[in-house]
Amino acid sequence: MKVGIVGAAGYSGEVLVKLLLAHPHVELKAVTSRTHAGKPLSTVVPALRGIDQGLKFIDSDLEALGASEVELFFLALPHGAAATYARALVGAGKRVIDLSADFRIKDLSAYKKYYGEHAAPELLPQARFVLPELTDESWKTEAKLIAAPGCYPTSMLVPLVPLLKAGIVSREHIVVNSFSGVSGAGKKLAEDYLYAERSESAKAYKLTKHQHLAEVEEQLGFLIGAPTVIQFNPHLAPMRRGIATTITVPAVEADIAKLYATWEAAYSDSPFVSILPTGDTPDTAHVVGSNRIDMSAAYDERTKNFVITSAEDNLMKGASGQGVQIMNLWCGFPETAGLV
Repeated sequence: MKVGIVGAAGYSGEVLVKLLLAHPHVELKAVTSRTHAGKPLSTVVPALRGIDQGLKFIDSDLEALGASEVELFFLALPHGAAATYARALVGAGKRVIDLSADFRIKDLSAYKKYYGEHAAPELLPQARFVLPELTDESWKTEAKLIAAPGCYPTSMLVPLVPLLKAGIVSREHIVVNSFSGVSGAGKKLAEDYLYAERSESAKAYKLTKHQHLAEVEEQLGFLIGAPTVIQFNPHLAPMRRGIATTITVPAVEADIAKLYATWEAAYSDSPFVSILPTGDTPDTAHVVGSNRIDMSAAYDERTKNFVITSAEDNLMKGASGQGVQIMNLWCGFPETAGLV
């Protein structure tokens, strides 16, 4: 199958390029960048020297992309820009997997609250949010436009949803603290992301109104069947890649064995979910470069809370790797094809 990437020069785009060039069932035919149009791929991404298959960046021309032989496009663009391309490409009959936030939120008013005006609101009803381990399989035959989940939401939803469904944890007083590597903000020149500012430094940011809150709480409502509010405290950490998340949630049933049994039942057929023993907390160093999410839990007898931890690579399971996982399932390839 012929695939393309719109916005291939950013962090997520570069990871997608590497994954798709090595994928056994697809041919990467188009990589776009307005800034680098005409340049060889390996000139802009030197790590691809010798394996770039002679590809050059092309301009992100909507009409040309729609008329191309590419069957499926990944959009690795900032929110706002992705919606314009999705409209044109879906209209041209292409399959689209969007890595931005443009189609993760069904409620237009919620989207506007966190992101501003939407560039293609008419597409929201047909877009499908797909977290492969949790979304029902109807999307495989019904969807033309898929929203890949964000990195923070994946780190929260995968551990929480089975436990909330089973009634093992409370829907109230859920507190989430997450630490992200600086690549989560994308490629940009800004003071907060300079090496001299981030080295030996960690800080909280966007407290009480991080944009991923809308995605998480909407999905919890859909998946659990009841409104659920999260206290989310994101932090910027002095590392390039990775998400480390700690979830503190009141236990309804103070039974750690039952919690683990619930996870095992939910994810027994999920190749990218790794459940660690209680007391063995996940480490971002162990998941970077993989499409895996590691998670574990402990029960605090003193506070009557479960303390759940997860770790993932924000550019893999939190973005590009998850996008390829979705493509594999959508197109009938093995779920693990091209991924580790």
